Amino acid sequence: MRMWGKRALALLLAAVLPLGAAGCGTRARASDRVTVKAVAAGKGKLAATVEITGALVPARVANVASKLVGQVLAVKADVGDQVKAGQVLVEIDTKELQAQLQQAEAAVRGVQDQAEQARIGMEAAQVAVANARVALDAAQKYYDRIKALADAGAASQSQLDDARTKLDQAKNGYEAASKQYEVAKKQYETASGSGLAQAQAAVNTIKVNMSNAVITSPITGVVTNRNINPGEIAAPTSPLPLLTVADISTLKLQGTIGQEAVPLLSTGQKVTVTLDALPGREFTGTVTQVGPVAAATGQRFPVEISLANPGELKAGMTARAVFKLTAPEGVLVPLAAVRTDGGQDYVFVVKNGTVERRPVVLGLKNEEQVMVLKGLEAGEQVAVTNVGVLQDGMAVTVE
Repeated sequence: MRMWGKRALALLLAAVLPLGAAGCGTRARASDRVTVKAVAAGKGKLAATVEITGALVPARVANVASKLVGQVLAVKADVGDQVKAGQVLVEIDTKELQAQLQQAEAAVRGVQDQAEQARIGMEAAQVAVANARVALDAAQKYYDRIKALADAGAASQSQLDDARTKLDQAKNGYEAASKQYEVAKKQYETASGSGLAQAQAAVNTIKVNMSNAVITSPITGVVTNRNINPGEIAAPTSPLPLLTVADISTLKLQGTIGQEAVPLLSTGQKVTVTLDALPGREFTGTVTQVGPVAAATGQRFPVEISLANPGELKAGMTARAVFKLTAPEGVLVPLAAVRTDGGQDYVFVVKNGTVERRPVVLGLKNEEQVMVLKGLEAGEQVAVTNVGVLQDGMAVTVE
């Protein structure tokens, strides 16, 4: 029984001693301190260079299309040709339209003839109404006179009945003439009004289509693409434009810039532009647009720079614009102090022998320093070495 107890005690000690040793090792690592170098966040202005690189594109590009369906008679410009605004580029056959125009003009003349006949009929009906009115007035006077005589016993009943009959006939005649006049008037108004307008509109529509058969350049520039030849059919539904004209008198460099630099840019601002194809040359560009909405690539904003073409610049050349920017006074820290995790920038603030992980909002930066817009005050100490191994709350030794 004693032997069994001694063995159990030995087994228990064998199990407990490794755990105790492990616990001591854990306490030893927790007490280790990371040695860091710390610097105080400063205050001042920051100068930095921001670069945009991209290919030059024409200031304006116009795709020339056809507004009507027809066979192409002539194409008067080819790729590389310089053209002016209003210059004829393509001519389309108008034989069918000319035939339609002749028919439409004949229809106008027919409506005009109908309107003239209706006018004559209306004037004749107007004369008939006037005559019927005269007859009615005369019949009314005759009836009034006979009735007065009959009332005095000087005219017979048969004479009065005859006067009444003539008056009724005159009234009926006047009403019939008036109705005839209204019919004739309506016929004239229709023929000379809406009828003639519709016929003339058909003529005008065909003339507009005929004018669309002569296709001109909407802008001054150079022809960069041609997709039509004489004999082929041009149509508004064609998937490709007939020709493409690009205005290369001014070229554009388009790129994106970080949100920290956006407040320092403005339209009209001048910038130096260099081109790989023309080493040693510098050109002056102008900021013509700073996008108000971030691009799809993240917190970067589109910027457009216009560049006057002295003649040797070509669309498609690689260009580089360099902005020399200076941010207003703010909190500055070394770039080595900043880390990023999940899109969030942070620094480690050293205080009382430990570090605090502090989220920050950054502004402009150069190769050595970065401006902190939010999250840090000037004078606070930040770690600049061994930052990659630090954790929030870790004990450190400042060298």
